[in-house]
Amino acid sequence: QVQLVESGGGLVQPGGSLRLSCVAPGSISSIYLMGWVRQAPGNQRDLVAAITSGGSAVYADSVKGRFTISRDNAANTVFLEMSNLKPEDTSVYYCYVDAKIGTISIRRYWGQGTQVTVSS
Repeated sequence: QVQLVESGGGLVQPGGSLRLSCVAPGSISSIYLMGWVRQAPGNQRDLVAAITSGGSAVYADSVKGRFTISRDNAANTVFLEMSNLKPEDTSVYYCYVDAKIGTISIRRYWGQGTQVTVSS
């Protein structure tokens, strides 16, 4: 079972910043899309941001101008820089990658989720 490892969540006050990281194992040799989704209790998972292997990024309208996604291809890592955080950003954040492993067709692999809580 391939598992991505997330880190960087926590409790932050409104207006604060956090940086999430997500590392994919070295067994994944061909990573295409990397991204982040979030899910609040009782809600569906919503896309936050995604980035292609070439560096093109897309963002949810609700986070544009506040969040920045980036990746380090050599380290199989994707980052999410979050600033000017709002209480409505409170959620569990999950990273994912669309990747190939050996001869296995491209599929999506997920992180375990990290809690982000924005509260005073």
